[in-house]
Amino acid sequence: MPDQKSLRAYARLVVEIGVALERDQILVINAPIECAPFARLLAEEAYGAGAHEVVMSWSDERSAHIKYALAPQSVFTEFPEWKRAFYTDYAEQGAAFVSIAARDPDIFRDIAPQRLTLAQQAAGAALLEYRSRLMNNENTWCVVSVPTAAWAQKVFPGATAEEAEHRLWTAILHAVRIGEGDAVEAWREHIAFLHRAAAFLNAQDFARLHYTNALGTDLIVELPEGHLWAGGSEPSQTGVQFVANLPTEEVYTLPHREGVFGTVVATRPLVYQGSLIEGMRLRFDRGRVIAFSAERGEEKLRELLATDEGACHLGEVALVPYDSPIRESGLLFYNTLFDENAACHLAFGKAYPTCLRGGDALESVELLQRGVNDSLLHEDFMVGSRDLSITGTRRADGSEVPVFIEGNFAPF
Repeated sequence: MPDQKSLRAYARLVVEIGVALERDQILVINAPIECAPFARLLAEEAYGAGAHEVVMSWSDERSAHIKYALAPQSVFTEFPEWKRAFYTDYAEQGAAFVSIAARDPDIFRDIAPQRLTLAQQAAGAALLEYRSRLMNNENTWCVVSVPTAAWAQKVFPGATAEEAEHRLWTAILHAVRIGEGDAVEAWREHIAFLHRAAAFLNAQDFARLHYTNALGTDLIVELPEGHLWAGGSEPSQTGVQFVANLPTEEVYTLPHREGVFGTVVATRPLVYQGSLIEGMRLRFDRGRVIAFSAERGEEKLRELLATDEGACHLGEVALVPYDSPIRESGLLFYNTLFDENAACHLAFGKAYPTCLRGGDALESVELLQRGVNDSLLHEDFMVGSRDLSITGTRRADGSEVPVFIEGNFAPF
């Protein structure tokens, strides 16, 4: 474990900048049992910031594996009412939510994909209201991570267990700017840069983006009228600025669900339901995946795309400089929270309604009519490369503007 000063600085960052916890607010922490020491530090910092109550929701992926392997398949179509009520009730009370995303990337590789998909569909349907509140920023929320033994050894396979965890802790703390002076102040400066990038993109009002690189990506992504770029912190519906992911290096918006055409090649593996999908290539027409392949995990990709109608459409367009500190670390984290911040990425599935002007006030049918995709899932996959070029076409006059040159933002 790192020194106590660094750990407390990290916990303080999550509470103060991540969820921006307010006095007398409830904090719900979703944590794997292996991450209990850091979850407890979060609780201490939250109470120090005036929390009314800190509520722990523990998970155990090894127990989950036993269930997926041995339980009757019918159980995966069910979702406990008490668990639905737990999240919905706390959300309605205005709670903030911290989720610690840390798992063995290979934990479910021997589990039949259909079992995982059924469980995901059941959870998605039961937690629809809760997840809608978070995606509409009705509650503040933040996803963070700390090492677990199995994850660390996946990232550093040649190291001893102790060395692997130490090296992963070092990489995570560097990614969240701990140990480089005042982390909270460093994050305020970083957030200001991302806000400037989003403001530049919003001022252009692009009708479409064109992605190309030498790997074979040649993709047109149309953007709906009234789309909004966001990045860094964003306001909750009560005006509280929070950071949904720590770390974050992206500015993002939503595509038109029927406006994606061409081919895109993934540049990093996607970890999905405890399995790896590598060497992914997708072809789109009218927003829908019409052909796909993967060098590894193609059946898992097939299951992902078949989750529901919206899973084979895109819900997010995110821009991340190739020179991001996470990419420069040279590590493949096998964890989307980090890997998505190493490269430009797209996401299958649900779009954020907050990325459409007035979208948080629209019903699902109205959002669909405006080109906003809906799905039970939201899965990011990375497409950025050193030679990635992105050109934007302005809606007003059809003029073209360089957005990315050689993998990084063009001057703005």
